[in-house]
Amino acid sequence: MRAVVAKQFGDGRDFTIERRPVTAPAADEVRVRVRAAAVNHVDTIVAAGRYQAKPDLPFTPGGEFAGEVAAVGRAVRGIFAGDHVCGSGLSGAFAESVTVRASALSPLPPNMHFIEGATFRVAHGTAMAGLVQGAGLKSGETVLVLGAGGAVGFAAVGIAKALGARVIASASTEQKRALATAAGADAVLAGDADGWRDRLRALVGDAPLDVVVDPVGGTATESAFRSLGWGGRHLVIGFAGGLIPALPTNLALVKGLRLVGVNFGRFTQCEPVAMASNTVALRQMWEVGKIGAPPIRTYPFEQFADAMQAAAERGTIGRIVLNVS
Repeated sequence: MRAVVAKQFGDGRDFTIERRPVTAPAADEVRVRVRAAAVNHVDTIVAAGRYQAKPDLPFTPGGEFAGEVAAVGRAVRGIFAGDHVCGSGLSGAFAESVTVRASALSPLPPNMHFIEGATFRVAHGTAMAGLVQGAGLKSGETVLVLGAGGAVGFAAVGIAKALGARVIASASTEQKRALATAAGADAVLAGDADGWRDRLRALVGDAPLDVVVDPVGGTATESAFRSLGWGGRHLVIGFAGGLIPALPTNLALVKGLRLVGVNFGRFTQCEPVAMASNTVALRQMWEVGKIGAPPIRTYPFEQFADAMQAAAERGTIGRIVLNVS
C-alpha cells in the first residue's frame, strides 16, 4: 500500500509517500481499505509534534477515515469484509490501508459517501455524547453553540435541532454563521463583536439558556457560562481559541450549574453501550435527513501537504478531505 510517512515532525512538506507492507490484523483488529481521510487542524498539531500524545517516529499522520473492511481479526464480531465504515485514531489515516481496533470503527449509513464518512465519526460522535449523555438535553430546551462554524459546532447545531432544542449559534464570520443556519440554527450571532452577551440575552428572551456547547474556550467561555439559567450545563469540548479559561465557580453554586467535560476518545472506551446507542441514533438522523455534512473541500491523495497547510491555516469553511481512492 501507499502511505504518507513522517520521519520527523513537521508541517507535511518534508513528508513522503512510500510503499509500506500490509499486515494481517490482530485478534481484536480490523484492516480497512481507506477511500477518504479527513484532514483536521489537530492532525497538523500531531504532525508537528505539539500534541499532548506524540506518535513514535516514523509514523503516518491522519486521525479520521472512511473505507471498506478488508480483513477482520478472529475475535471481532459484527464486522465483516466489505462493510463500509468510518474510523478514528491518533494517526495512520493518510494511507491506502489502516489497521485499528474494532472499537475505533462505526458503520456508515447506506446513503453516506466515503468523503462524507471521513468527517462524520468524531465531530458528530462528540456532539452527540455531549448533548445526550453529558447534558441530558430535553426537547424544548435552548442550546447555545460556540464556534458553530467548526466541525463539532456544525454537528452540534444539527443534532440539537434534531433532538428538539431551540438552537442559537455563535460564529466569527458571516460565512460560518450562514453554515450554522444551514445546519438548522434558529438564530445566530457574531462571536467576536462587542455586546455579545447582551445580544445573546435578547435572543434567549424570557426562556432560560439551558446548555452551552463549547469547543472554543478563551474569553467566550466565561460569558457563556454566566449566561446559563438555573440548572444549566456547560459542555467543555476543546480550546480551539487557543486559551484555557478560568471560571468563577461561585456561579455554579448560585445557579446550580454543571461543567461537563466531553472526551470522545475516552467515551468510546469507557461507555461502549452508550456509544453503540448514539451510533444507531446518528445513523437514523442521517438517513431521514435531520443531520447532514458540511461543505467539503477535497484534495487528491498526492496533495496531502497542501491539504495539511490549508487545515493549519484554518481558513477553509467546512471540512478538508483527502480522496485516497
